[in-house]
Amino acid sequence: MSTVKTEPAAGESGARRTRTSALDRIMQVLDFLQEQDQPATAYEVARAVGAPLSTIYVIVDDLVEKQVLDRQENGALWFGPRLYHYGLTYARRLDLLSAATQEMTDLAIGSRETVQICGRDGDNMVVLAMFDGPDHYYVASRVGTRTPLNWSASGRLLVGHLPEHERREIYARSTRPSPTGRAETDVEKLTQASRRVFEEGLCIQAGESDFSVACIAAPIVDNDGACRATVSIVVPDHKVHQAAPDLKALVKESARRIEERLGWRRR
Repeated sequence: MSTVKTEPAAGESGARRTRTSALDRIMQVLDFLQEQDQPATAYEVARAVGAPLSTIYVIVDDLVEKQVLDRQENGALWFGPRLYHYGLTYARRLDLLSAATQEMTDLAIGSRETVQICGRDGDNMVVLAMFDGPDHYYVASRVGTRTPLNWSASGRLLVGHLPEHERREIYARSTRPSPTGRAETDVEKLTQASRRVFEEGLCIQAGESDFSVACIAAPIVDNDGACRATVSIVVPDHKVHQAAPDLKALVKESARRIEERLGWRRR
């Protein structure tokens, strides 16, 4: 694997230079575009990842030639068609997502609300799939949206099965204030709460990432006891405790059915 040198930070001319592999630089470019969720110029990418502009030019030119990136008329870079085809192939072979999609649709129709399947992407929660029911409430998070784990019900559940020290380390490095200012940021509280809601098989959060929006989530647990994904209903916060239909019961039953489809354990 070829390598490229990173530039020393200001005031560190005497520090030992490190070398970053070309693959690492490629991943930095792709990760930055995903996090930004919009096209960016090579200059913006280089500034964001701390790489020499000349290095980024070489990398992005190669990625554009191979259709991994697409260069727009104004010079901005965005994901190319090759990544789309990779994604389609991945989705076709992802058994969990295939099993969850049908249940997600049924739950959305039965609850008449927006339903999402979410997974963990490092220190973030990511929306893997979603379906809007007949009475759906508009939500800002769409497929591909990534948010810090402490912002959502699904985020807590996705790490709830991990040992306590791992949960604490994850929250210590990943916790961020939410746009509403209402998301929990106390690492110890998050560490304990994530285990509790995982064991209960249900987590409810309201107004933490979006005002007046609530999320009712249940974990999808594999045979090893790990939370592989979550299924959740997104509703106006006043609907959380409604009796007809009982959204909490519906989402827990949906998670159990997804596990059954995959041959995983019933809780």
